[in-house]
Amino acid sequence: MPNTYLILAISICAETLATTMMKASDGFSRLIPSIVVVVGYAISFYGLSQVVKTMNIGIAYAIWAGMGIFLVSVMSFLIYKQKLDLPAIAGMVFIAVGIMIIQLFSKSVTH
Repeated sequence: MPNTYLILAISICAETLATTMMKASDGFSRLIPSIVVVVGYAISFYGLSQVVKTMNIGIAYAIWAGMGIFLVSVMSFLIYKQKLDLPAIAGMVFIAVGIMIIQLFSKSVTH
């Protein structure tokens, strides 16, 4: 199971990088950021496909998507100076708490 979480973490990081670079790709008109987007998503989806071999797909996707939303929002704030209002911050806190609840209490993480 530890390898599953490592692969999931790599998939989340790759998805976060790819999504963050989507803005830098300027609608896929800039080569290097566009390549990072495509490669990042390829790594992310491949990793996620490996994770769901041993982890419940709904749980794996909830963690992957939730962490992706949280991390992309943080990266957009740090890199692109995009503002986050109170409802956005509150929503991200709820996402983070939801992920923690799944990890700490769910018995349906694995098959």
